[in-house]
Amino acid sequence: MDYGDKLFWLSVVIQRKYAQICAEFDLTPSQATLICAVRNEPRQMADLAASLGMTKNALSQLVDRTARRELVGRASSAQDRRVVMLSATPAGRVLAEAVYAEVAKRLPEIAKNLDADDQRDFERVATAIVDTADLSSPNQPIRP
Repeated sequence: MDYGDKLFWLSVVIQRKYAQICAEFDLTPSQATLICAVRNEPRQMADLAASLGMTKNALSQLVDRTARRELVGRASSAQDRRVVMLSATPAGRVLAEAVYAEVAKRLPEIAKNLDADDQRDFERVATAIVDTADLSSPNQPIRP
């Protein structure tokens, strides 16, 4: 396998672990990412769609499903009524914090078979990649 193959399979390992954690909270990975993205502050739907790499229609459908569970809510912006803001409900915020904490605790388990030096190197490289990535651009995902 070449480097691209390894990165592909690393993404699969990460996505599988994330999906397992989300399932324990009865959430899809998309729902968990959504509530984590708005857990601290409301976000504009258009900006959120771009950050998540979703069409506005796909995001709207995800929001509809998540809102039915009373985890997020929509509201018009105070500055511009045409702009729709998305925020976590109190229940959504609590759930998002729990998911976020569990992901932060358990996702590093993907490196558990590495020795201590390799684990530190993996953490350093992963941190460098995230710190230098433009996570706000439409083609990049936002942090969970």
